[in-house]
Parts: sequence; C-alpha cells; structure tokens
Amino acid sequence: MTLRPRRSVLYMPGSNARALDKAKTLPADGLILDLEDAVAPDQKEIARQQIVSAVTAGGYGSRELIIRINSLNGPWGRADLNSIAKLKIDAILIPKVSSPSDVLTAAQALREAGVDEVIRLWAMMETPQAILNAESIVRTAADPTSRLSVLVMGTNDLARETRARQIPGRAPMLPWLSQCILAARAYGVDILDGVFGDIQDQAGFRLECEQGRDMGMDGKTLIHPGQIGPCNEIFSPSAAEMEAAIKILAAFNLPENSNKGAISLDGRMVERLHAEIATRTMQLAEAIARSAKG
Repeated sequence: MTLRPRRSVLYMPGSNARALDKAKTLPADGLILDLEDAVAPDQKEIARQQIVSAVTAGGYGSRELIIRINSLNGPWGRADLNSIAKLKIDAILIPKVSSPSDVLTAAQALREAGVDEVIRLWAMMETPQAILNAESIVRTAADPTSRLSVLVMGTNDLARETRARQIPGRAPMLPWLSQCILAARAYGVDILDGVFGDIQDQAGFRLECEQGRDMGMDGKTLIHPGQIGPCNEIFSPSAAEMEAAIKILAAFNLPENSNKGAISLDGRMVERLHAEIATRTMQLAEAIARSAKG
C-alpha cells in the first residue's frame, strides 16, 4: 500500500466560500471541508452547496479531500451524505463515533447513498464512549466493507464531555490519546491528533505537535493556515533521521550482513526492526516529495 502523508490536515468551514477557494493554494497534506461544528445551523444548506461547487470545480491538486458531515442520527447528516455522494473526494469523516455499530452503520449509509467504494471512512474520536471502545471501533477496519482508514482525535469535545482541563502538556488526555494510538496501530489505521486552539501561541503549538509526533500520531488536525508550515516540518523526517535511515539500510544491504538479525553500527547495536523503521522513514520522505510535486 502506498504511504500517504497526513502531517497537516486543515479544517475549512463549508460556509466560507472564500476559505474553500484559498485552500487550493495552501500546503496542507489534507483538507477537511466541514459541514458540522464549524457551520451554524442556519448555514448548513449553503455550506453544503458551496462544498459541492468547490469540489466539482476542482483545483485542489494532490491534497487529500475529506468532507465532515453532520451526524447521521441528526437532522442534517443524511442530506449531507446524499449531496456529496457523487463527488470525487478521498474520504468522509463521521462525527461522534462511539461504538463499532456507528462505523458499520455509516458504511452501510455510504453504500446506500451510492458513494464510490474507493472513498474511505474517517472516524472522529471525541466522546468518552469512543475512548472506552477504541479497540472494538478500530477492529471494524479488519472488514474491508467498513472502509475505516483514519481516526481523528476530537480533543476539544473530549475536554468538554469529561471536564478535563486543557493544560500545557495535556496530562489528563495522554492516556486517552495513547489508547487510540495503540488501537490504530493494532489494525493498520492512521491517526491524527486534535486541534490546538490558540493560534497566537506558536511555541505551545510546536510543543504539542512534537508531543503528538513522539507519541506516534501520523499528523495533526489544524484550524488556521498559519499552523501548516510548522506542522509539516515537525511531522516530516528530520535531516538527522534521514541520514541515520540511509546508513542503517546501507549497512544491512552489505553482503556480509544480509543474513544477520543485528549488526554493530557507529558503536551501537542495530536490529532488523531498526531497518524496518528506516524503510518507513524513507518511504514517508519520498511520499512527501511526490506530494510536493503534485
């Protein structure tokens, strides 16, 4: 399977036509065209129309396009799905996923609406039930008909529903984030960190990106274009990581090391698992380079 960079995924409100147009020039890896939280109730219809027009017009290049619809159990979700069913997008993001049945019900709704099978399903993890059921939710990805391919952490909603304080370092949320990362990795699903709300706090934003990267997140969801550059930088392989990956792979490719499970390199023991990590580092760098050209 081809690796796809998801370092930076920017929410864009469907009710803002100017923002939808500007998104075509932004260096984000992905765009979530939003019909849910970012759109007021009296703007739902116009947002739906503007997203359909924007996607139909094209011009988004290689950016991954995702549309977040409203809850399928609410007054707007089914109309959202029917409106976007024939669009050429990459994924549909479902809010408030709390159980495996939510994923399977959404997948069935996509089939009934005639959504192309290549379009994936992304799931918002933003309720206490979602965290408690993380493993069983992500296990549905083992069934190809579920279409589940990405988890998106909804940290603001989690804070609201749990009354956890959003403090620097996110100590209250770390167990929840880790639980979802483990579930995602167990079933081959990508996972994106939640948003950072203070667009003026650049230092705090960088620290949270670094924290998410170090925990194992594939990238971060964003609320402002100014966050894209630092996010792309932090979630990209560094020069030092690239150099190390090249050396490790070159060492294991030597004839004398071809059958070895571990070797000594620059004074440290390096195992085959490090070669696997190095391979993914190189693949990610190559995918980022391809995306930049597209």
